[in-house]
Amino acid sequence: MSLSIVSYYGSQQSKCGYCAGANCSLSHGMHAYQLDCRDYQDLIDRGWRRCGYYCYKLRNQETCCPCYTIKCNGLEFKLSKSNKRILRRINRFLRDGKRESKPEAGDGDGEADADYAIVAPEVTASEPQPQLPDKSPPVINVEQVASLATAQRKPTKQATAAAVEAPTLGSNKSAAPISNKPCKKAKQMRLDRRLAKLGDSASYSTKSLTQEKTLRDFLNTDSETNKHRLKLRLIHVYDDEFRRTLPQSFALYKKYQISIHNDPPKDQDAYKEHLQATPLQNEKPWDGPEMGYGSFHQQYWLDDKLIAVGVIDILPGCVSSVYFFYDPDYSFLSLGTYGSLREIELVQSLAEKVPSLKYYYMGFYIHSCPKMRYKGKLSPSYLLCPETYEWLPLTDVIRAKLDEHKYQRLNEDPAARDVNEFLMEHLDEVKLLLGGRTRTDYKHFRQLRGTVSDDDIIIEYSKLVGKECARRMLYVK
Repeated sequence: MSLSIVSYYGSQQSKCGYCAGANCSLSHGMHAYQLDCRDYQDLIDRGWRRCGYYCYKLRNQETCCPCYTIKCNGLEFKLSKSNKRILRRINRFLRDGKRESKPEAGDGDGEADADYAIVAPEVTASEPQPQLPDKSPPVINVEQVASLATAQRKPTKQATAAAVEAPTLGSNKSAAPISNKPCKKAKQMRLDRRLAKLGDSASYSTKSLTQEKTLRDFLNTDSETNKHRLKLRLIHVYDDEFRRTLPQSFALYKKYQISIHNDPPKDQDAYKEHLQATPLQNEKPWDGPEMGYGSFHQQYWLDDKLIAVGVIDILPGCVSSVYFFYDPDYSFLSLGTYGSLREIELVQSLAEKVPSLKYYYMGFYIHSCPKMRYKGKLSPSYLLCPETYEWLPLTDVIRAKLDEHKYQRLNEDPAARDVNEFLMEHLDEVKLLLGGRTRTDYKHFRQLRGTVSDDDIIIEYSKLVGKECARRMLYVK
């Protein structure tokens, strides 16, 4: 494990990105100099999210628009009819090169369809924009502090190639028509043609050929006769490949922000600050995924043109979607939804080697904002209880409760408690970093300094991050 070093800011106030209220979005904030990926996994499982180096957690009981952390089980994911229509539309475009003027009727995602995977807090209305504190975090020598760490590290693999290419997408000539449901005769004709192509129909049962297609079946279609080729490249945010393609990715981001959100970005440095900068270390344990854990960009290249980028964190238990942007000229492909499906497929691939890495985190579900309810359409989805930090299935019962009151405990068991709850008896174990270089715990710090004036702040921080992170992460004092 690497070392986590954080500086806690306390309560923050900012304008809400949903109801547009002034100074009514309430949160807790902290600056992360460096984060171990397991520590960040624990933090997001307590309602924290990051924006560059800044981490924040909504004060749901007080804020104007409560935000509930939402995830989908990638291994149990079920494609909706709308998902299938979008995948078929993309496959037809790759095969024939024909652009459909608008989505087919019934795609069903409405306004949210185009921005399905946008879950970043910093520059869109899809997540509340955290307000950075006026004061700068204390300056410390992170490398020097890390060198003092005594935590043992597990053996790691050799670094892999900077760019990981996903299989090329191709056509799906056998895809069913999108419009009216075909009659039984038409289905049988297609089945007969498929049997003839296989050449040995006796070895394939009708049952096996009529099984419902999986997400991977839709994505892993390939043909040399396609008009277009779509390739995905997964690159770490500090790889040479990221720097090489920075002009294309920033130009795409700028075009997206102006066209979709009417919000031109300041400059390339601001882009890098939000979507490249990360406190997560690129960790490569022996039992982890090939590319390791950390922050990545998943680039979507149509022929030789970059048309979309998914910003993600790969963590020990999930792929966490940070942001997604795309070329508005290709809005007819519903790339936002497609990006979510691609990231779920990435979860499924990673889980083959790391079984615990089976969830797809979408950021926040905001029931009080109707445009943000689309995230709950991925099935099965789960919401994090803001009091017990247990995951509960997003059901119609929970939706009805949130209709009645925008803040809910979610867990109906009044006896249920947070198993990672920080209690006063744990205070002596809180880890501190003094003067930017001295590691200690709160017990020894109190013995050295006597009376401590900011007990309340350290206790508040420890309750928010939980006892385990309070014992592991270094709180900069």
